[in-house]
Amino acid sequence: MPPSVSVFGAAGFTGALTARLLHRHPSFELRSLTARSDQGRHLDELYPQHRVPVLLEELDVDRHAEVDAAVVAYPHGAAAPLVAELRARGVRVVDLSADFRLHDAGVYGRWYREHQAPDLLPGALYGLPERYREQIRGADLVANPGCYPTATLLALAPLARAGLIADVVIDAKSGVSGAGRAPSEKTHFVSADENVGAYGVPAHRHIPEIEQELGALGADVRVTFVPHLVPLDQGELVSCYVTPTAGAPTDGDELAALYAEAYADEPFIELAEKPPGVRDVRETNICRISVHRDPRTGRVIVFGAIDNLWKGAASQAVQNLNLMFGLPEDEGIGPTRSRTAQVLA
Repeated sequence: MPPSVSVFGAAGFTGALTARLLHRHPSFELRSLTARSDQGRHLDELYPQHRVPVLLEELDVDRHAEVDAAVVAYPHGAAAPLVAELRARGVRVVDLSADFRLHDAGVYGRWYREHQAPDLLPGALYGLPERYREQIRGADLVANPGCYPTATLLALAPLARAGLIADVVIDAKSGVSGAGRAPSEKTHFVSADENVGAYGVPAHRHIPEIEQELGALGADVRVTFVPHLVPLDQGELVSCYVTPTAGAPTDGDELAALYAEAYADEPFIELAEKPPGVRDVRETNICRISVHRDPRTGRVIVFGAIDNLWKGAASQAVQNLNLMFGLPEDEGIGPTRSRTAQVLA
């Protein structure tokens, strides 16, 4: 029998896309979808483009937890109690919220709220496959990274691992889908169209997640991170301006070699000569990276582009599920990288 999966919170953008990917997945059985709104409707009524004719049901843990795995697509704070119930019943979980990304409950409390299941934090694994692939294979609770941290960490990991980051400023831009399904004043069409604006300044909630994982790679730095909302439905670009440590590579060829070695075997990382755009990776699980050295300032500039709903959320969740259940990593979320993109200046 194929592993069975429920998606909890399937009425939102990322939950719905996760349901689409699992509905078509050759090795998982999508057992049920729950929603905190729009119960009693089929998902393809809300999102005809996903073509998932499955009923959205009110949560009944006794019934919906009779599965091998679950993807929880609840907001932070609301996810932790449900994850705790699922884990108590032996269900393996990929959580899309921020509730299990930070290792320290105190840090989580300072940036979000009091943690609702702190006893689960020691067993939660940060779900960036390119960083923790082997650990994910044996995990029972995986915290799917945030979309901005995904792009940022993949862009900066080779430099961080080599001890080459003295300081970094991260300029990030995302489409309005990153704010979720419920429109706000900022994400309303009238406000977002033909406009670009920064938000979460000066202390966006993704900062501790980025710093935690850069620190785990050896770069103990305080980052400047400023996100911007751009008039796109989906897509994300991070531009990272790195002040390198003494002894950092001095030319583009050395940087190219560093990134080529780091990502030579990664199926979902593309290295490109030109700075990427979000269209390059739309509706894929790919992160496209381009690295450059500015000889005038000595800074290293790294760009990373992802689809915020795919690699930044839903397809990365399925990538993690594939690893957890011993399946081919790219199953159900292809295509993988283009070989012609593995060229750096």
